[in-house]
Amino acid sequence: MKNDPRDTAEEIDESEEFSRDEELDLEQASDEEVESQIGGQPFRVVYQTNNFLLPQIRDLIVDGDDVNLRPEYQRRLRWTNIQKSLLIESLLLNVPVPPVFFYENDLARYEVMDGQQRLNAIKEFLNNSFKLRGLQIIPTLNGRTYTQLPAKVKRGLDRASISAIVLLQESKSRIKKSGSSKYYELRRFVFERLNTGGKRLSAQEIRNAIYAGHFNELIVRLSRDPVFTRIWGIPPYTSADPSEYYEEEIRQKNTLYRTMGDCQLVLRFFALDDESHIQGSMKAMLDRCMERNVECTREEADEMMERYLSRLYLADELFDGRPFSLAPAKRGTVYRPVAGVYDGVMAALDEFWHSRDLFVAQKGEIKAAYGELIRSNSSTGLLTGSANTAADIRNRIGIFRKFFGEFV
Repeated sequence: MKNDPRDTAEEIDESEEFSRDEELDLEQASDEEVESQIGGQPFRVVYQTNNFLLPQIRDLIVDGDDVNLRPEYQRRLRWTNIQKSLLIESLLLNVPVPPVFFYENDLARYEVMDGQQRLNAIKEFLNNSFKLRGLQIIPTLNGRTYTQLPAKVKRGLDRASISAIVLLQESKSRIKKSGSSKYYELRRFVFERLNTGGKRLSAQEIRNAIYAGHFNELIVRLSRDPVFTRIWGIPPYTSADPSEYYEEEIRQKNTLYRTMGDCQLVLRFFALDDESHIQGSMKAMLDRCMERNVECTREEADEMMERYLSRLYLADELFDGRPFSLAPAKRGTVYRPVAGVYDGVMAALDEFWHSRDLFVAQKGEIKAAYGELIRSNSSTGLLTGSANTAADIRNRIGIFRKFFGEFV
């Protein structure tokens, strides 16, 4: 069965492309150029290694005063109770567990750069927040919380330890990107290198890590908007949600939220808002958009927020709370928003924003014509996003530009 588009973070391929520019990188430099580039880097990592007993880890992170378990560049929590349980089982069996990485910030507080899932699992188990499940070697412990462990087993777990590598403040804080005036912050550079060796992070999680600033914060804020979360089937946020350590269990089960696909949907609007930006792969377009806006000011971000939400709310109004679907907005039918339709509708409404009152006045006619548009393009795959080249994206936006243009 095809995945529900609400739970699909990547409807348009974000795969890497090997370009001619990358081929040029293979040309060998001279030894002098290599030595000069290495020697000229304002970059030096100073670190130390510590071992923490599990109760010490819990005490460090339980109130967040000493260790920030959720710095802004970290990904969202993903581990299931079974994954958490298997970690506890590994610790009981003295199986080596990879070290966690901390960064010592200016406030003499540690930020977790790598190992967030492991540390959270340890904290939750020692606080009796979940029961062991799916144990493969010690299945007799399944169904038990920490306090329900036999005394001997509990003492053994309390003596288990995790190795932590701490990047110290003495480290030089910036590293220069070759061929660019851009500098990476040390913590974000190391975080990226720790998390790009496999498929551990989604592309949007990597962007969230390395492109800090008001624009990235804007994307996260917009993904929390109640209209946005309703449209994409994401459990809503409430005013009672703490800002830093909050993880709603039901939201963790949502694929868009868990992979930061919600943030990527927001980013797509800004990445495709100018036809000159629609070149290369979708991944490249999204990356370039983050780079273009990395110096965005708070005032500019506030203006962009107003722009995005006004277009989103208009689409929501025109289609009775069921926009971006491949089916007419009728109650009783299955509602599934599609990223490809979202791209086209949002881009067209942005272009014709001056005609918004005309659109509202012709809402009935627009809905009827939209149904015909969907039917006439149902067999092409162009509106779904399955056709995913830059030319396809331009064509898709062009279809909706022409559609809304007929009501101006």
